[in-house]
Amino acid sequence: MAETTTFSGNRALQIEEPLIFEIGSHGRTGIDIPDAGPVDEDRLAGCKRKARIGLPDLSEPQMVRHYTRLSQKNYGIDTGFYPLGSCTMKHNPRLSEKMARLPGLTDLHPFQPAKTVQGALEVIDSLAGWLKTLTGMPAIAMSPAAGAHGEWCGLMAIRAYHEDHGEGHRRRVLVPESAHGTNPASAAMCGFTVDPVPANELGRVDVAALKAKLGPDVACIMVTNPNTCGLFETEILDIAQATHDAGAFFYCDGANYNAIVGRVRIADLGVDCMHINLHKTFSTPHGGGGPGAGPTVLSEKLAPYAPLPFVVHGAGGLELVEHEADSNGAKPFGRVKGYHGQFGVFIRALAYIQSMGSDGLRQASTDAVLNANYLMARLGDVLTPSFDGPCMHECLFDDRFLKDTGVTTLDFAKGMIDEGYHPMTMYFPLVVHGALLMEPTETESKETLDEFIGVIRALAAKAKAGAAEDFKAAPKYTPRRRLDETLAARTPVLRWKPGANAAE
Repeated sequence: MAETTTFSGNRALQIEEPLIFEIGSHGRTGIDIPDAGPVDEDRLAGCKRKARIGLPDLSEPQMVRHYTRLSQKNYGIDTGFYPLGSCTMKHNPRLSEKMARLPGLTDLHPFQPAKTVQGALEVIDSLAGWLKTLTGMPAIAMSPAAGAHGEWCGLMAIRAYHEDHGEGHRRRVLVPESAHGTNPASAAMCGFTVDPVPANELGRVDVAALKAKLGPDVACIMVTNPNTCGLFETEILDIAQATHDAGAFFYCDGANYNAIVGRVRIADLGVDCMHINLHKTFSTPHGGGGPGAGPTVLSEKLAPYAPLPFVVHGAGGLELVEHEADSNGAKPFGRVKGYHGQFGVFIRALAYIQSMGSDGLRQASTDAVLNANYLMARLGDVLTPSFDGPCMHECLFDDRFLKDTGVTTLDFAKGMIDEGYHPMTMYFPLVVHGALLMEPTETESKETLDEFIGVIRALAAKAKAGAAEDFKAAPKYTPRRRLDETLAARTPVLRWKPGANAAE
């Protein structure tokens, strides 16, 4: 618990908040329910409740205050700058949110006949058209629910292609160490063997090592571009050519597409497959488990294997193909999700794209890169950049600037919390020791970035001045102090028991 001198435990407007089970009293309620009277007939097959079910008994004001206070302790993009590298925590336009709440779109049901939801199908089809145009790819699967789901979808299409062409023995996937962490997991889930490819001293794919690993059993390579070091893969065309010469496919992780959208056509890089994080590139809310969406663009070779369902233009308007027999000779590998994808996210993304236009999207990616390089330029003399030269949409530092200070990357991040900032991504990517990965996004102003830069420079100076104990004690001003996060993850207390906070 945070240090305090107050009797209540509160710190001005920062009110100490117990668990909801610790407030209220037995029998208190915010509503009146008529007594049901005696029930003679047993409708539960003997499964009667033998004791109280343990729900908290609260009045309505108590309940409202509890959850309002909890919300005030949360930190999000609407609260302040959120420099979480690799996650693109940027502002979400309220116009897009308003569009997603239109009654004509929110009141639909996935089982409605296609003729009654032509507008919804047009939203899906229009967004698909934009994404294909921006990437230069001929086909797209709209149903994947998030980035890793899109990876899995693309890999399944690749697997289906190889099996259909008598090359089911291709079961090895090459994944660079600079790729997103979900890439090897997705490959393993698809039944592939993952073979890592090292990075070179420039933080990019070691092309010679990749070429040496290519062979007749390789199904595809998975390259994140820009990669998780925030760098563009400058030898991407050579990588694509070597991969295709070996009979393999080139999967590009599109998690960092927001750095190049409107600037680079993915198809021109030789990419066969790429998922697009709508919740990162096209500014729909994400974090905390959702919502997300990961439409996956496909090359001409992979297009016939796109999963069901998909929208087509029929004689009577837009139609939804839900069965392979109706797919006009295609060979879909199956379904990846119930219904038709993350429709609420589709609406937000389409509203964002149409309000920005092609020039606005190009400007957004340009500003994302500009902001990251501004941070790199202003912090490069006090922190230690991991690689030389300009970065893309995120800048990567390591912990060499903390050498001999007694302060770790984690300590530095905890110090940022006391200054009112959510820490950047720490210890990732794994190819850099003590990594500090910062992504300012395109939606932050220069004034916001200057304030952040001032705080980081001050903390770096404090660490080098010998204030290690202060960093070890941070955060000091939060409702809870530094927790044993490893113990909490391994042995979480998941249930509350009256009279004691103990695990059951």
